[in-house]
Amino acid sequence: MTTAGPSETTGLLTTRQTLLPEAGLETADIAVIAVYFVLILAVGLWAMCRTDRSNVSGFFLAGRNITWFPVGASLFSSNIGSGHFVGLAGTGAAAGIAVGAFEWNAMLTLVLLGWIFAPVYIAAGVVTMPEYLQKRFGGQRIQVYLSVLSLLLYIFTKVSADLFAGAIFIQEALGWNLYVAMIILLAITALYTVTGGLAAVIYTDTAQTFIMLGGAFVMMILAFIDVGGYENMQKLYMEAIPSIVPNNTQCGVPRADSFNVLRDPINGDLPWPGLTFGLTILAVWYWCTDQVIVQRTLAAKNLSHAKGGCVTAGLLKILPMYMMVMVGMISRIKFTDAVACADPDECRKYCGTAVGCSNVAYPKLVLEIMPTGLRGLLLAVMMAALMSSLTSVFNSASTLFTCDLWQKMRKDANQWELMIVGRVFILFMVGVSIAWVPIVQASANGQLFDYIQSITSYLGPPIMVVFVMGVFWPRLNEPGAFWSLMCGLVVGVTRMIMDFAYGAPLCGEPEFRPAVLYKVHYLYFAMILAAVTAIIAVIVTLMTPRIEPEHLYRLTWGTRHSKQERVDIGEPIIRKNNENNMTGFSNQAVTDDDDQPVDGDAENGKATNSTEHGPEKMEIEDVTKEPEESTSICRKALNLFCGLDSRKKDQKPPPAVITDITENKTSATLVNVAGAGMICAMMFLFGYYA
Repeated sequence: MTTAGPSETTGLLTTRQTLLPEAGLETADIAVIAVYFVLILAVGLWAMCRTDRSNVSGFFLAGRNITWFPVGASLFSSNIGSGHFVGLAGTGAAAGIAVGAFEWNAMLTLVLLGWIFAPVYIAAGVVTMPEYLQKRFGGQRIQVYLSVLSLLLYIFTKVSADLFAGAIFIQEALGWNLYVAMIILLAITALYTVTGGLAAVIYTDTAQTFIMLGGAFVMMILAFIDVGGYENMQKLYMEAIPSIVPNNTQCGVPRADSFNVLRDPINGDLPWPGLTFGLTILAVWYWCTDQVIVQRTLAAKNLSHAKGGCVTAGLLKILPMYMMVMVGMISRIKFTDAVACADPDECRKYCGTAVGCSNVAYPKLVLEIMPTGLRGLLLAVMMAALMSSLTSVFNSASTLFTCDLWQKMRKDANQWELMIVGRVFILFMVGVSIAWVPIVQASANGQLFDYIQSITSYLGPPIMVVFVMGVFWPRLNEPGAFWSLMCGLVVGVTRMIMDFAYGAPLCGEPEFRPAVLYKVHYLYFAMILAAVTAIIAVIVTLMTPRIEPEHLYRLTWGTRHSKQERVDIGEPIIRKNNENNMTGFSNQAVTDDDDQPVDGDAENGKATNSTEHGPEKMEIEDVTKEPEESTSICRKALNLFCGLDSRKKDQKPPPAVITDITENKTSATLVNVAGAGMICAMMFLFGYYA
């Protein structure tokens, strides 16, 4: 391999030098990438043909017929994006193994999702998380607020961060301009997301999980072989100090606690109380209340499959510590001056930014140790990670906007309009996310994972508190939930604005930020913000009227098995089942020709939940009525492309929401044992690396 000179890039990154060979992909690499795209395209087309995409339930919930393994694989790959490969490896290179605790903590919160939150959501018969809050508390302001905030968080912490991370990898590999790389990635990603709906996303996620794990495992083995094993890595990592270090500073010197997960509560970069409690608060928000994650469990065919998917994803979350964090640490050993640069001028030379170059740790190592062919595989792995997470976010964001916001603006919108709006909104998100990338690049001292976690710590805790209290405390009412959310938002946004306004001092510079910024770790801030939100919720709730019990059946943990008929707050008590008037999100039972219920309460002959969306409900109209007026070839092609083919005369109403949470005893026992085993594995890992 030959050494290349300085490479010129345009856009945000300035001229930089690379210690690696030019990444001219050879024929074998290109062949691997081509095979990858053919595979993903084939899986996506198969999923598109397999699922009815002509209605809201089919497009957004994959027909509610997904088994446990695709659910678990989609949970894992939706979470593990290119931001994890770049961010976890970068933070591991900079600060050691503690960041891996973020991955292991997910095992606990996935158990909470499968065994506590998912049963309530399924029994409630909801499709989106804002919809759950609307049913739980009544009114519309909480639902609209959470929908808007979730969309903003997707842009700030998911789409833009993953785009940036994927573009970094491709830029390192191919030398392309940052924005050219992002646009190409988005064009590929949006194709089957816009057309295929959640079914295409889940099944392509499953395929890409195998690709990610296979490629990352090969990369991990080669990296440990190259460095001489784990014990040798520990020794060499502590000696990986850059040649140029600012005078009289510890900048660039590995932390003494680099191989400890639990660190000093005052001076630790990830203090153990924050990692134990603050991280759990953020994890509950992400894994148990976020639309991207919960939507996958709601697409499961029953509760046991949802739990099985959670266990599958949780066990897979053991791997990133070894496949990403420690691989990043090995990259620091091999490219100490570049990856661990401490002098701002040196960092600008290597990666174009003064705040650090740890984000390039993973792609640099890939290009160094991967042989021809496998280099193309790892490029495919990064694309798989990026595309799986982006498609998940795009589909969930489209679900939120279409079902929780657009319906309120267009109450008479039919299925045709909702399908088009959902797809167009994906394109809007793409544009806004690209515009936010420069902020991502300049944030969090060059450590992408820290940027993502700090943003969520400012905005996520109030949401977590309201969901947890809403599920476990029936007394919590709408004023208490709303005003606690508003107060939490003000406090969190104030801290976030201060962080962006002040920035952080470069290595060797004096501290210039207020004490509240540099002395209160973002994980501690998450704990404080959650406590403030909970106190306000309790005070306001106790000062205002309670919600009557008949409005809470199957909306709280204590009433999840209730057979009583729920009356939605502010809506008529009951409506008769009418197959011609069922909505994609109706909680009524779907009946067959013999008038026997398919879903719902089989004993009573009716669904356990007979409420609907009231004024906002979506009437199921024959989607063939709209396109009949146009017979142009372009219109017919569009109809077929989007699953709205006008030639389908026998379209059936979309399936009703499944509200039955009863489980087969054998299946329940299996998933319970698996869940307990997963918690034991988590406790062992934390104890071993503490």
